[in-house]
Amino acid sequence: MIEIRNLTKRFGDVVAVDDVSFDVVPGRVTGFLGPNGSGKSTTMRMIMGLDWPTSGTVTVNGRPYGQHRRPLFEVGAMLDANAIHGGRTAYNHLLCLAQSNGIPRDRVDEVIERVGLVSVAHKRAGGFSLGMSQRLGIAGAMLGDPGVMLFDEPVNGLDPEGIRWIRNLLRSFAAEGRTILVSSHLMSEIALTADHLVVIGRGRLIADVSVGDFIEQSTQNFVRVRSPQIEELAQAVIAGGGTTWPDADGALAISGLPIDAVGDLARDAGIALHELSPQLATLEEAFMELTRDSVEFHAHAVPASTPGAIKEGA
Repeated sequence: MIEIRNLTKRFGDVVAVDDVSFDVVPGRVTGFLGPNGSGKSTTMRMIMGLDWPTSGTVTVNGRPYGQHRRPLFEVGAMLDANAIHGGRTAYNHLLCLAQSNGIPRDRVDEVIERVGLVSVAHKRAGGFSLGMSQRLGIAGAMLGDPGVMLFDEPVNGLDPEGIRWIRNLLRSFAAEGRTILVSSHLMSEIALTADHLVVIGRGRLIADVSVGDFIEQSTQNFVRVRSPQIEELAQAVIAGGGTTWPDADGALAISGLPIDAVGDLARDAGIALHELSPQLATLEEAFMELTRDSVEFHAHAVPASTPGAIKEGA
């Protein structure tokens, strides 16, 4: 388990993490989300003892990372896939890590096979692609068979098969009762992998909630209805406090009322319904809505008439 209490980190006048508190508990994958510059990487570095908090505390299994005698048995992490000595082979890189914590040599063979690097185990890591480096970093995190695991952008550089593999791997770890914290900018992947979300922006905690609840709170959600009496239904919805607008195929989109209330309104008015379905926002849409005031750098569209502009589809 990871416990973070009132964690703050300043770099000079810059507050990277600002009084953040949350827990990462066993048995589920916790997605750690936030815009660039939000403090995610700094928080993960403080969990691993690589940065020292200005104030507050962070513990792994009840202790700061640096107080564990053999930390690889407690927590495994991949925070930077390129943090590998390029002159070492994959096998020797993992062997050095293993020997530093008293992990037997045969465990190196096990994790190399688990991540699919057997054919390149004795090649220098400096020549690896990003995807291969990611697999090697994941192998390092697995070495001590720890109960707590952290991954920062673990699917970068992986092909579709590799992305599916890491997704299933993380979920299998959680199913075994391990504590899993994973940071990623790929919202579609987090939606498929995570059970719970911790979201920060400009160093402050924004949300600590299940994935389902996070999406349900979005104002992008609406109810889609099809009916042969669509105008009568729209009037009933507006009278009931809802908002309507046309949707595709002649359907009606409704916000401001739960789906049960829409169904009750139609029943009470004697209106036949051919479709009554919830339309939930994607995780990406919910995330963009929640963090729009926490984005440090905003991109602006370039007018098509601007000399030298590249038009969409070019």
